[in-house]
Amino acid sequence: MLYFLSMDNLLIFERGTPGRAGVDMPACDVPERQISELIPEAYLRTVPPGLPEVSEPELVRHYTGLSRLNYSVDSNFYPLGSCTMKYNPKVNDDAAALSGFDSLHPLQSEETTQGALRLMYELEQCLKEIGGLARVSLQPAAGAGGEFTGMLIVRAYLEARGDRRDKVIIPDSAHGTNPASAHLAGFHVLEVKSGADGLVDLSELRKLVGPDTAGFMLTVPNTLGLFEKDIVEIARIIHGAGGLMYMDGANMNALVGLVRPGDMGFDVVHFNLHKTFSTPHGGGGPGAGPVGVSEALVPYLPAPTVEFDGTRYRLDNDRPHSVGRVQAFNGNFGVLVRAYAYIRSLGPDGLAAVSENAIINANYLLARLRGHYQLAHERHCMHEVVFSGHRQKEHGVHTRDIAKRLLDHGFYAPTVYFPLVVEEAIMIEPTETETRQTLDAFVDAMISIANEAEASPDVLTSAPHTTPVARLDETLAARRPVIRYRKPLTPHWRSPLTPSPLSS
Repeated sequence: MLYFLSMDNLLIFERGTPGRAGVDMPACDVPERQISELIPEAYLRTVPPGLPEVSEPELVRHYTGLSRLNYSVDSNFYPLGSCTMKYNPKVNDDAAALSGFDSLHPLQSEETTQGALRLMYELEQCLKEIGGLARVSLQPAAGAGGEFTGMLIVRAYLEARGDRRDKVIIPDSAHGTNPASAHLAGFHVLEVKSGADGLVDLSELRKLVGPDTAGFMLTVPNTLGLFEKDIVEIARIIHGAGGLMYMDGANMNALVGLVRPGDMGFDVVHFNLHKTFSTPHGGGGPGAGPVGVSEALVPYLPAPTVEFDGTRYRLDNDRPHSVGRVQAFNGNFGVLVRAYAYIRSLGPDGLAAVSENAIINANYLLARLRGHYQLAHERHCMHEVVFSGHRQKEHGVHTRDIAKRLLDHGFYAPTVYFPLVVEEAIMIEPTETETRQTLDAFVDAMISIANEAEASPDVLTSAPHTTPVARLDETLAARRPVIRYRKPLTPHWRSPLTPSPLSS
């Protein structure tokens, strides 16, 4: 946080002086003409554009300062629960940047893209084995896109059988995209309550299941970071009623190499390659959400699929029962390359170690923070742990205050207020890539904040104190955003404890 004690607090409009330039232009080597001869007068400026006039060092320092204000997993710990914001090996980025991959055009012929098609074919084989599934489509570009594709496949399967089932059951702790995807695919959504243990309440599930049950969408581990111990019975109940089992693979980082969804009874599964299989993500992309299915659903996969006849790879568009194309060309190819490199470099044992270490790290945080924050459910977790800020709330401190105060300690905040079934939820996912020293530093910060909540709650409710911008009025910012530059009242160096003039 020391960079706040520098001139990098200044906006680029506050730097420089009139006439200063960062580059010397060479003498013009063509005949000169007046700009008014080249551009109609109506399009010419009458006043200068007001651009900053700075030297090259000032320009470089400005953008370097901005880059240091940007938080990323390459700079620090990113404990966002449910998001799996883990460090990703740079060698996989190098693989995606190989000229044979990054210079491809999606409209090239199959004869000139055999290597890319082979990679896609072999990646499908890997995901089939990891998921225990019959076939996988690589097309969907994100997890939500994978969900929607999966539910379209379920609908196509039912329609082909003349089955009018239209109800999809989803737990109350599910990701919000689950009910949205089911609804968009034309299904009616029924919510099943969680039990006191945070797992699906089987008695409530049995009340909802019937002849109109099309399927059940479930995240494993669930969004509380808990493994559904009754998964075999859940699958028996749904299959017994003629429905299909859908698994949201957002939390596969706890299962890879240890448990296969197909073996647990799932008929449709989507994988988040950008979470589990090594693509840096955030800010809306990039992503990839391949969908795998059981044998009965293979005919309905998106077209085209990649096929191999023993000598040549090809794209198969002749799929009369397919739900059609769900993404331009063949999805986000660069993400597919990274996932392939990640899986092949780790192998079965390495992938299993990823899951094991993610689970160990989460339970380490659980054990160290148990006495300072209320656990949502008093039991071992999988790859993420959910606490509640209920104890701190008794002192007037809310979860959002804890999150804001963490920024002063140099940490990105965990996911807060999700899952919705936990009051003042604090959802932490450490991932397998963080060291014990990093986790200990995070724990120390969380413990310090818990102590402050009792001794000095006002410090939390007014946090953050060391960031360039103080706490904003989030409601006002959403309803009346200020998107036009306004010169600050004090364009000079300020102490990191002084609220930014832009914060108002």
